[in-house]
Amino acid sequence: MKGSKTKPITVVGFPLGTVSSASKVCEAKEALLAGAQEIDMVLNISALKEKDYSLVLNDIRQVVETVSPVPVKIILETASLTKNEKIIGCALAKAAGAHFVKTSTGFGGGGATIEDIKLMREVVGPDMGVKASGGIKTYEDAIKMIEAGANRLGTSSSVAIVTGSKINNPQTY
Repeated sequence: MKGSKTKPITVVGFPLGTVSSASKVCEAKEALLAGAQEIDMVLNISALKEKDYSLVLNDIRQVVETVSPVPVKIILETASLTKNEKIIGCALAKAAGAHFVKTSTGFGGGGATIEDIKLMREVVGPDMGVKASGGIKTYEDAIKMIEAGANRLGTSSSVAIVTGSKINNPQTY
């Protein structure tokens, strides 16, 4: 992708975030060596649900510190979390120095909702990014997510959103 305007981004800890912190750090280092310019890290959902907040915080912090100043987005997989878990996940990501919180990997089902984006923006405030990812299929969906507080969108329907066309199968182009 050298010479391209496209920014290479990769994910670590995919798909459930339960690999060790050392594994995530190793994945992140390898990604940087391969040219990644941002890292998306899957939050350790099991640890969050077990209320092992120290593990979650340190897990995020280790990756953030390893790749600094490269931006890190923390994927919460919001469809799998309660409201309190979403709040705590956002707060831990912010405390650990992450640059964004993100709704979904696209692997676990569900996706971005207006309510989740509003909640995430409320928790992280204006100085941290919020990425709505998953289920954004139309221009109207995209605008609603931005109005709710997202400053980035993840979608497989970008052409349809930009052109206003109705594409039922995004794999056809």
